[in-house]
Amino acid sequence: MKRWWFNADYRGGAVERLFGTLESTFAVDGEPIASDPLSRVLRVAADGKRYYVKRYVGNGKNAVRRWFGLRGLIAPQRVVKEWENLRLFRQWGIPTATLVAYGLERTRGSFARGALVTEEIPRTADLGSMANEGDQRLRNRRWMAEVCRQVAHHARRLHDAGFAHNDLKWRNLLVDDGELPTVYLIDCPSGAFWRGPMLRYRIVKDLACLDKIGKYQLSRTQRLRFYLDYAGHARLTVADKRRIRRILKFFEGRE
Repeated sequence: MKRWWFNADYRGGAVERLFGTLESTFAVDGEPIASDPLSRVLRVAADGKRYYVKRYVGNGKNAVRRWFGLRGLIAPQRVVKEWENLRLFRQWGIPTATLVAYGLERTRGSFARGALVTEEIPRTADLGSMANEGDQRLRNRRWMAEVCRQVAHHARRLHDAGFAHNDLKWRNLLVDDGELPTVYLIDCPSGAFWRGPMLRYRIVKDLACLDKIGKYQLSRTQRLRFYLDYAGHARLTVADKRRIRRILKFFEGRE
């Protein structure tokens, strides 16, 4: 059984020839960007633009992680979660990459392969790379204040919906080159809805992931401003202070 969706806005050109079907998407070649045991990412040029192709094959070599074969039958696939979460971001008004095509193939009911194609967001860089390269924009307080404000808004929008990103790191935040930049949220195959104590735990994890690099790149005042923007408070409450302590301790002993 095959399931494939193609964005009608891209019909009639090279993009449709490349990504119009699951078969053509797996046949296309391009610039290797990243790979792991389950997936491979390529960058492909077409019609004057560039596209990211993420292809998934199989359920992993570790028998426990793939539930001794059951994962491919009943577990939500990472590629499915990835396209569903990008659609959610757009629904919530959070800037993200445009979906061009996505889908999967099952054999005898079990996941065989899947793919996701997104259009490149032009003139952007991820915050993780900017931090590693010492980008001077991170020292511009006005520019950084706008970035932090948007990141705080995006995180709060997710969490208010009961959703946690689960990998909310600087590398998954793209920023364009505008004088007042736009922040885009990308790459979210692990994001999910949670409730109660598990949601509270995942919220702390998301904020701790942001602070993992933030504590080296931002001043204490900037970090406090970010949290207040996120919480929507003028000053810290007792509950805020309790959550901040959990955030600061989250990765203790694991760095």
